[in-house]
Formats: sequence, C-alpha cells, structure tokens
Amino acid sequence: MPGFELFGDQEREEVNKVLDTGVLMRYGFDGMRKGQWKALELEAALCRRMEVNHAQLVSSGTAALTVALASAGVGAGDEVIMPTFTFVASFESVLAIGAVPVLVDIDDTLTLDPKAVAAAITPRTKVVMPVHMCGSMADLDALKELCDKHDILLIEDACQAIGGTYKGKPLGSIGDLGCFSFDYVKTITCGEGGALITNNETYKKHADHYSDHGHDHVGNDRGAESHPFLGYNYRISELNAAVGVAQIKRLDDFIAIQKEHYSTIRKALAGVEGVTFRRVPEGGEENYSFLNIFLPDEEMARKAHKALSEAGIDGCFYWFDNNWHYIKKWDHLKKATSLGKLPQDVLDNLPDHEGADFSASDHWMGRNISVLIKLGWDQETVASRASTMAEVLETVLKAG
Repeated sequence: MPGFELFGDQEREEVNKVLDTGVLMRYGFDGMRKGQWKALELEAALCRRMEVNHAQLVSSGTAALTVALASAGVGAGDEVIMPTFTFVASFESVLAIGAVPVLVDIDDTLTLDPKAVAAAITPRTKVVMPVHMCGSMADLDALKELCDKHDILLIEDACQAIGGTYKGKPLGSIGDLGCFSFDYVKTITCGEGGALITNNETYKKHADHYSDHGHDHVGNDRGAESHPFLGYNYRISELNAAVGVAQIKRLDDFIAIQKEHYSTIRKALAGVEGVTFRRVPEGGEENYSFLNIFLPDEEMARKAHKALSEAGIDGCFYWFDNNWHYIKKWDHLKKATSLGKLPQDVLDNLPDHEGADFSASDHWMGRNISVLIKLGWDQETVASRASTMAEVLETVLKAG
C-alpha cells in the first residue's frame, strides 16, 4: 500500500471518460453522461469482489462508518464498543450521530479482545465495531457469537484491510455491515472516498437515501424526489469513483505484491531471537499492508524504532506514541472537547476513558512496531531492507 504508488494508464482512462462527459456528480444529468455511471460501476464491482448483495459509495471512510451506523438505526445514547487502537474516525463517526463510543482493550491481534468486549456490554450496547487495523482482523467468530447472544450489531471497520479474508470470506462481509476507506494512502484509492457493504436490503436503502440528503431516488426527476427521512451529504463524485473503478480491478495484483514483500521481510525477521509477530486468528489472512512485530518490552521497542529510523528504514510506526491511532493521546475524546455542546446523551454516558485502566492494551502497543509494506519496491530494495532490519534488530536486542 498505498495504491497511488502504481497509478497509471488505467486510472487516467477512467477519469478521462468522466471528464469527456462533463458530469462530475453521481446523480442526474442522464442525457449528458454518454453512458458513464462510475459510482454505480464501482458499487457493482465491490459487490462482486466482496461477495455481498449491496454496496454504497460515499465521500470517505469516516462517512462510510457514519452512514453505516445511521442506516442500521444507531442513534442518541446507543453504545458502540470499539478498540483502543484505531483511527480517530472510528469514534468520530459514533459521536457524529449522538451515540457513545466505548473503548476497550486489544489483545495480541492488535484488535478487539473478545473478553474485554463481553465485560463492556450493557443494556445500551447497540454495536460491536472491530477495527481491522493494519490489514488484519479480530477473532471474528468470538465477536459474532457475543453479538448473536446479546442481539447486537457487528459492524466491521475494514478501512485498512480491504483484500484480507477470514475463513474464506472477504473482510467487511462478515458483519451486518462493513466499511472501507479509499483515501489517498489506502491499498486502493479514489483520492477521497469510502464505501459500506451489506447483505441487508433495508440497510442499503437507508444508506442510499441518508447519504444524499434523504432523497429516495425514485423516478428520473431529482427535483421531484421525496424525502422519507432526514439525510445529509456524504456523496462521492464521479471523478473519485472513476479512480476507484480502475483501482479495484488491480486489487488482487496489489495484494499479491504486498504478500511477496511482506513474506520476504518476515522471513528475515523470524530468525531474530526476541522478535515475535502479531497473531492472525486461525482461518484469517491479512492483506499484507503492514508487518507487525513485538519486541520483548517497551524500552526495547523504543530503542529498536529509533535504530531502524537511524538506519534509513522509513515507514516504521511506533503507534504507542501516535496522536491519531492510540487512546493514550486522545485528550479531545477523554475530555469531550468540542466546538459546540455535545448531545446530552453523550455527555451523560461517555465513559471515563481518561481514568480507565488500559494496561492490557499498553502491554501490546508499547512493544509493537508496525512496518508499512510498499507496492513500489523492487526485489532488490525489499531484500536489502529485510537484511538491514534483521541486522539492526539483532544489534539492539543483543545490546539489551
């Protein structure tokens, strides 16, 4: 990742088809389109690739999460359980609809710990939202069992994991809804964009209307359409969708390249005593966008991260100190800091994330280094990178 590394003639061709029509909006202007409906084309391609009945394109991954939650009837005061390691968009989407994010510990999958989820369920819990960070998944069978037992929705935030699978099923297709991001640094990109997928016809209908100001899209006169419920503007443009039309055709090639690069580096690091790897649940396959390793302790991880950077190995992330991806620095969430007053349901029910004990998450995040896998590397670059990383880590670990 990301897909922009391999932009080429395919993307330009699809964008030029839209530019040739002059119609950049996904709805209306039928007579001017010359048969070009890129958003519809990409939605159909997503349904085929993700093995689902319905897809709805929107303007971002954040929009996909927001629309998915709203489409399933999640609203004021409902609780959504999610992991401490995610991107801020996950809880932003929950707050945007007046619901309450409840963050719980991760385990060695770097995603939701089912035991922590079980302990956090209350009568107000409406959704469990596993976030497939860095291309791999949670223990989805265990989470689905919990959701079925308590009649809770399972919504997959697969924004970083397109192309991964669990027991043969594409990530995003296992829950009641799944969400993807197609922003500029994702495995496939639209520049900006996102999508939700589902097999539930009602959720699809809701998403279609909600993401376009509540328009019901009945008939061929946009000005005469009715509005069965309130909606907002989360539309994607035809230009963005056109890029995605080209990129999704290349997804399997991208995953294959990532897997080859990932495997080369993992093989080199597997021989380094003291380095272990993130657990991928049995039956799961990553999308190979990141290789996640654990060092013996936080001090060693910090030393290793610094040494890798000094050795010229870019793209190594120490998420434990990251502003965007780990709860430790989310003061704006902990203190409920907002430009305007938050809904009373949120203010009354937001957990005390500031005072909570997330030491179980700290145990894994403090020891983790996440290595970005790039599409644009050649074999010589990958081999050199793997060798250098192994040497650096061996040196750090031997020095203690």
